[in-house]
Amino acid sequence: MNDASDDGRSASDPSNPCPGHAGSRSAYPVRAVASGSRGRDSYLVTGYAEARRALCDVRLSKDTAAFFAGKDPKRRLHPAVAHSMLASDPPQHTRLRKLITGAFTSGSVAGLRPSIIRLTDELLDRRPARGAVDLVAALAVPLPVMVICELLGVPETDRPQVQRWSADLFAAGEPGRTDAASYAVAAYMTGLITSKRLHPGNSLLDRLIAARDGGDRLNEEELVSLAVLLLVAGHETTTNFLGNAVLALLQHPAELERLRGNPETIPQALDELLRFDPPVSTSTFRFTTEAMSLGGTEIPAGVPVLVALGAANRDPERFTAPDQLDLDREATGHLSFGHGIHRCVGAPLAKAEAHIALHAILTRFPDIRLAVPADQLNWRQTRLVRGLSSLPVLL
Repeated sequence: MNDASDDGRSASDPSNPCPGHAGSRSAYPVRAVASGSRGRDSYLVTGYAEARRALCDVRLSKDTAAFFAGKDPKRRLHPAVAHSMLASDPPQHTRLRKLITGAFTSGSVAGLRPSIIRLTDELLDRRPARGAVDLVAALAVPLPVMVICELLGVPETDRPQVQRWSADLFAAGEPGRTDAASYAVAAYMTGLITSKRLHPGNSLLDRLIAARDGGDRLNEEELVSLAVLLLVAGHETTTNFLGNAVLALLQHPAELERLRGNPETIPQALDELLRFDPPVSTSTFRFTTEAMSLGGTEIPAGVPVLVALGAANRDPERFTAPDQLDLDREATGHLSFGHGIHRCVGAPLAKAEAHIALHAILTRFPDIRLAVPADQLNWRQTRLVRGLSSLPVLL
């Protein structure tokens, strides 16, 4: 949700998470690339070591609002989106993250597993009896929406609209659509928070309203911002994670059969699936607050730095034979959830959903296969996230 171009993605081969990077990565793990229409270069990071360093370098700020202030008067993102925890630096980021981290620990997520299992089974039970099934529409999209909406206490009747707003927030090349969605979803969450103050419940949103750290608590603007962030980030990337993981397995039948025969290894396999084809192609916006050197490249102050997570995850300096899917690989060092203080707070929840969904698919549908050739699949074209528009399969 920024207007720097996503040079970590190539429209020429959207089925490849990092096309064109292999040949230049070793010589230029960090390089200048044309960005936007202002005649200003951005810097693209494709090497693993350099990406890991960039993701936690304090000289790279995530304060998007400060960078774009006065630079693009046509943009009108709602402050709840423009000033979110994701787009903030310490100490503000530290304070906000501390107030919400407890909701996404492994222990907290464990309590959600029965609900995720129930929702997964319900969705798969609705599949057509015959013919192809679009696994994105049937499972990968609705499951994360249902889970995060239940977590936040969003009424079931409102969930389809919430899903549409989320998709609009990631619309590449359509700033007007993105800006309008930011206001719509912020207005919705403001109303939901007001309703919950009057009629408290047990949802995560209720707990955020009541959350305190000593004498500190979230103000109204921070509540709306966090609610919008959790709503959007809580399902958009998980949808892509599920679709990408299933496709990777279908394209590697030997690995698929090994996993089906040993479903207890699914939790370990998730890291390799995340490394192989991450749901986020390029990390969220960062810019240099001072001149710095990274990967042998001098980067001036005040320019965007784009970290190509997919390319970094395929760096042979870090992962042997990186273009191969190897479910025996020790892949916990992947960068698909980020690294450092901004590492995805919802990672345990995303993994729980993927574990449950993959287990259900593998056990219920032993003959699952693609309904169309892989080169006919459609991929979403967005600035940050990477995923399939549809995944037709025969069950």
